[in-house]
Amino acid sequence: MEIHIRYEGDDDPSKCTAKKLARFQLAELHRKDRSVPYGVILNPYSEIALSPADYKYPYKLVALDCSWENAEENRFAMRGIHRALPFLVAANPVNYGKPFKLTTVEAIAASLFILGEKEQSRSVLSKFRWGLNFIELNQEPLESYASCATSKEVVNVQERYLD
Repeated sequence: MEIHIRYEGDDDPSKCTAKKLARFQLAELHRKDRSVPYGVILNPYSEIALSPADYKYPYKLVALDCSWENAEENRFAMRGIHRALPFLVAANPVNYGKPFKLTTVEAIAASLFILGEKEQSRSVLSKFRWGLNFIELNQEPLESYASCATSKEVVNVQERYLD
């Protein structure tokens, strides 16, 4: 699956997971002044959860790399199929254990896993010392979400983890 990242440059470049993915040629960065390809847009403001059913759309996954402080809804205004990730916890050193506070690479890896691209998910995470801990920390919910057929099923599974 192609990975595209709209890069805003808000964060410390030395800690930027999107730039590291691009360095390893695992993702294509797009500056904020250029449009990104049409695909599945990872958007935390979407009212529809990502599910395996979304694999029918163009095989392009698009993430926005920006600071959580600047992640306003209007920054996600890109053409595509907008989907939110279900409940997962961060494994990155800055937000370890915090729900929904994922780095760009964690969001991409979670999406790949849910869409059935588990090897590609592990591949992008393997470039980070803490990366594969993300899958270990979220193994049960990731497997559960990946076994769902629809967004509604993903939301129902998510409710079990939120209770």
